[in-house]
Amino acid sequence: MSSNIFADNTTLLLKKNLNLRLQNQQIIAGNVANAQTPGYSAKRLEFQNALRQAADSSEHGMTVTNPRHISPSGGSIEAVQGKVTEIKNDQGIGDGNSVEVDQEMLLMAQNQLMYEASVQLLNKKMGIIKYVVQGN
Repeated sequence: MSSNIFADNTTLLLKKNLNLRLQNQQIIAGNVANAQTPGYSAKRLEFQNALRQAADSSEHGMTVTNPRHISPSGGSIEAVQGKVTEIKNDQGIGDGNSVEVDQEMLLMAQNQLMYEASVQLLNKKMGIIKYVVQGN
């Protein structure tokens, strides 16, 4: 177990979630920017399931002590990477662009809310640590 008070599972999970949400926001913004580009395929960053599995496996107390060890089912939180997939336009009409601006704006708002919630949780956690350190 690490002696760093900032390296607990909750903090690591929130940090990774913030990083992945930032990547997701960039991909969604790229989709919106290419809404009028003929033949452009909308992209999605999939990371929620991998992050959930990593969080679940780290809660069970199984840790990898050597990089060559086989990790628990979900792997470590730090190792979670998003997977970018493309959404092809298979309708055969139009210019082949698969971006739906309304859907992208909805996804962007959703992602922003989740990012802000993670920031608030991290701020609360740091507030608790500050409270304890000050001896109140």
